[in-house]
Amino acid sequence: MHHAKACTIAQDEASCVVFGMPKEAIRRGAVDKVVPLSAIAGEIVNG
Repeated sequence: MHHAKACTIAQDEASCVVFGMPKEAIRRGAVDKVVPLSAIAGEIVNG
């Protein structure tokens, strides 16, 4: 998705129970924004 120019969001480590998948996406440079779980909906709605 990131390579197709889609905006990508990952949950931050502090709010994750298991950080494996977001960590790998961040490591690979496939994430535009890293935010807490409580902020993801706002990022989607407000850009």
